[in-house]
Amino acid sequence: MKAYRYKALSLSGKKISGLVEANDEFEAVGKIKESANVILEIVEVKKGKRADINFNDPLWVSEKVLALTASQFAILLRAGLPIARTVEVIAHQTTDKLMKRILLEVKDDLLSGYGLAQSLDSRGKKIPQVFIETVRAGEASGTLENSFAKLAAYYEKSYKLRAKVKGAMRYPIILIVLSIIVVMVVVNVAVPTVSGIIESTGGKMPWPTQVLLDVYYFFKNYGLIIIIALAILGILYALWGRTEDGKVKRGEMALKLPVLGKINTLNAASEFAGNMMTLLSSGLPTTKALSITGKVMSNYVVGNSVAGAVFDIEEGKRLGDVLRDNIYLPPLLTEMTAVGEESGSLEETLKTIGEYFDSEVEEQTTKAIGMLEPMMTIFLGIVIGFIVIALYLPMFTMYSGM
Repeated sequence: MKAYRYKALSLSGKKISGLVEANDEFEAVGKIKESANVILEIVEVKKGKRADINFNDPLWVSEKVLALTASQFAILLRAGLPIARTVEVIAHQTTDKLMKRILLEVKDDLLSGYGLAQSLDSRGKKIPQVFIETVRAGEASGTLENSFAKLAAYYEKSYKLRAKVKGAMRYPIILIVLSIIVVMVVVNVAVPTVSGIIESTGGKMPWPTQVLLDVYYFFKNYGLIIIIALAILGILYALWGRTEDGKVKRGEMALKLPVLGKINTLNAASEFAGNMMTLLSSGLPTTKALSITGKVMSNYVVGNSVAGAVFDIEEGKRLGDVLRDNIYLPPLLTEMTAVGEESGSLEETLKTIGEYFDSEVEEQTTKAIGMLEPMMTIFLGIVIGFIVIALYLPMFTMYSGM
C-alpha cells in the first residue's frame, strides 16, 4: 500500500487535508471523493524520506528499550490517553536517544494523519518488522493496548534470555583477553632480554627458546601485514555474506557447527514459536504471520524455509503438515504446532513450546561454555608453560656450564 497526502474541498465546501492509503493514485482519489467534492492536491508520500538520517544512531532499537516502550504504551492506552498524547509522553520519558527521536517524529506523523504502524514502518529497520506488524494488527482490530502488552512480554523474555547468554559468555571472554595481554607483555619484555644475554655470552640456544624467538620475530616483522591481511579477509567475508550465496552458505554452516549447530537450531525454534505466537495472538492471519516470521529470523536459511511455506498454506495445506517437511526445525516444534492447530489452541501451544526452547537455548549455551572453560584453561596453561620453560631454560643451561 502507498500513502497519499491530499488537500480537498469537503461536501460543505470547507478546505480539508489528510492522508489516505491506497494501491495507486486512482484508488486514492476514489477514497478521497467519498468525503470531498473537489481534490485540490494529491501527492504520494515516499516511505523512509521523512526522517533525517543520523549516522550516529544505532542500527536498531534494542530489545530492552522495545520491551519498556511497549509496556508504557499498554499502560497509557488502557488509561484512556489518545495515541498522539501517549507517544509524546513516552518520548519525553524514555532515556534512549534513538527511541526518543523516533517517537517525536511519530507524534508529528500522527498529527498529520498517519497511522502509528505506518509511521513506525517509515523508520526503516530501526524498528523490528514483528513490532510494526503487531501494532498494525492492533490498530486494525481496535485492540492496540493488548498488542502492546503482548509485545512487552515477548521482548522482555527475549531480552532476558540474551542477557543470560551474554552473562555466561563474559567470563571466558575476559579470561582469553587477559591471557593474551599477559602473554604479549611477557614475550615483548622478556624475549629480547633473554636473546641479548645468550648472544653476549655465546651460549647455545635451547630449541624451545629458539622456537619462541622465531615466533616472536616473525610477528614483529610481519605482524602489521598479518593484521591488514586479516582485516581485508574479514571485509571480503562480510561482503560475501551479504550476497544470496553467502547468506545461504553461512546459514547452513551455522546449523552444522559442532555444539553451536544444536544451539542455533534451538534458537531458530525459539524465534519461530515466539514470533508466530505474538503475531497470531494480535489477529494476523497465518500466512501473514508466517511470512513476517520468516523475514525476521536470524538464520537466513531457516527464515527462507519458513517464508516459503506460505505458498503451501495458500494452497489449502495445514500449518502442521507443512512444517513437518521443514528439515531445519526440530520435530518437537513441528509436532506440537500440528497438535495445537488441530486442537484449536495454536497460540497457547506456541507460547508453551517457545518457553521450552528458550530454556533449552539457555541450558545448552551454559553447557557449551562449561565445556569450553576447562579446554581454554588447559590450552592457555600449555602456552604459558612453554613460554616460561623457553625463557628459563637458557639460564639453567648457562648456570650449569659455570
